[in-house]
Amino acid sequence: MGMKDQFQDKSEQWQQQAKQKAEQAKQQGQRGRQGQGQGPDRDRMRDEETERLQREEQERLDPDYDM
Repeated sequence: MGMKDQFQDKSEQWQQQAKQKAEQAKQQGQRGRQGQGQGPDRDRMRDEETERLQREEQERLDPDYDM
């Protein structure tokens, strides 16, 4: 077996590994989405939580003018 054949075999192995890893990642991503429950409701709740935290942070940083 020549060097060219060795490189070609190694290249094919890497391509197969990359395909397998991509497929595994795709399957894990699908499982993760299924376990999240209601997508739009979850996004809305996350947005409300983010807004609340931003409001609290802004209130904390704003100086108190009630002297």
